[in-house]
Amino acid sequence: MAGIRRAATAFLSVLLLAGQAAAQKKYDPGASDSEIKLGQTMPYSGPLSGFITLAKAEIAYFQMINDQGGVNGRKITMISLDDGFSPPKTVEQTRKLIEDDQVLAISGSLGTSTNAAIQKYLNQKKVPQLFLATGAARWNDPKNFPYTMTLTPIYTAEASIYAAYVMKEVQEPRVAVLYQNDDFGKDFIKGFRDRLGETAKSVMVREVSYEVTDATVDSQIIDLASTKANVFLNISTPKFAVQAIRKAHDLGWKPLQFVDNPAASIGIVMRPAGVEAAKGIVSAAFVKDPTDPQYQDDPEFQAWVAWMKKYYPAGSLEDPQNVVGYVQAQAMVQVLKQCGDDLTRENVMRQAANLKDFHPAMLLKGINMNTSPTDYQPMEEMLLQRFNGERFEVFGELLSARVGK
Repeated sequence: MAGIRRAATAFLSVLLLAGQAAAQKKYDPGASDSEIKLGQTMPYSGPLSGFITLAKAEIAYFQMINDQGGVNGRKITMISLDDGFSPPKTVEQTRKLIEDDQVLAISGSLGTSTNAAIQKYLNQKKVPQLFLATGAARWNDPKNFPYTMTLTPIYTAEASIYAAYVMKEVQEPRVAVLYQNDDFGKDFIKGFRDRLGETAKSVMVREVSYEVTDATVDSQIIDLASTKANVFLNISTPKFAVQAIRKAHDLGWKPLQFVDNPAASIGIVMRPAGVEAAKGIVSAAFVKDPTDPQYQDDPEFQAWVAWMKKYYPAGSLEDPQNVVGYVQAQAMVQVLKQCGDDLTRENVMRQAANLKDFHPAMLLKGINMNTSPTDYQPMEEMLLQRFNGERFEVFGELLSARVGK
């Protein structure tokens, strides 16, 4: 009888230990019972410093989450460092974040060339590189880069939507292109060209590039205007978008003009370029335009405004990048929630690749985030929008941002 009792006691002990092991919390560098450390590099200085509001919006959102008790009881610390939009500086600052600050993951960093410079390093280290502020096609490559994922619809897909619209709405289109000389600009050209197919040879009449270090793009616009093209694909970041829009107007060149989503800001692009010069410009959207009066009574919009006023009062209520930052931060919080007490880098990536119909507040209706281990493109739909001189008006139906659809 005593032997039976000893065996039963031993069996219960094994069950207890197994239960404790199952409930054990798992942490990698950057995570603890009380804190989750995230890192990012952003252009606080340099040619793209206008985008820094993205970082400020993300940090402000995490502050609100911390005030509400954090994620599963843990406060988020975001270490946001300046890289001046210089890839060598991005490498230096990212190594600091990983090796010195020991963050759990990189979240929301901006830029195609800058993120490309650290992609291999982060994947070798198996550090998540998540919800980037860039839509380069290279971010949707889970086979070769399983630790990298963007947030926005990829640029090739956005360009594909513009090309489909041109072929449907413009008689005898002649397309002139200004593009940034990096993966950002080249992805747009590829997406546009691929959608046009064989007609691209005759439709695309001139393509000129610029460097982010250039002072102006005036000479490029003079060159493009000389073609008398009736479509202008203006693939540029805000500083150069302003110059291009204004110069085209000054030259009397009035084609159907497209600007990429990152440059579709009333406050930092359309108004500085001049509303008359910018009127009629078409872009694509995936978040609600904060200047659109149709959202004034929308609970999501009202909650966003209240959050901005409390946590980011210096931020512009007209800048859609403050909406994008809000969405980026929500996506990161959702992943951390799904992680529970398993805050390993491997599980962070596993959860990022397991988003199911997640709808961050301020995404356009009908757009949800879905990912899988073989599909790292969280969003696949966008709406076209046109600047009417005061605000952007969305028109038409949701269009697939997946190339070829």
